[in-house]
Amino acid sequence: MNDERIQQVLDIEKEARQIHDNAIKESEQLLLLAEQEAESIIENAKTEAQREARSLVTGAQAREESTRIRAEAEEKNAHAQKMAAGNFEHAVRFVLEQTAAKE
Repeated sequence: MNDERIQQVLDIEKEARQIHDNAIKESEQLLLLAEQEAESIIENAKTEAQREARSLVTGAQAREESTRIRAEAEEKNAHAQKMAAGNFEHAVRFVLEQTAAKE
């Protein structure tokens, strides 16, 4: 009966070792999986941050370009108004001269 008890204890120790070994393997796999998921999350966050940064830069550049174009248009408009005012004065003088010459 003693041998039988010793064998039972040995079997229990063997089973405990297997359970322990399996638990260690499972914890290592879980750790590896967690590390992979963390790397994936970090990579996705970097990608999203880069995309957002590009979008912000593009938006800023578009606003700068829009401001520049608007300033150019306002400058050209002011120049055209000056030219039109000058041409209007010449046209009025011309009409007056032509009218005076006919009288």
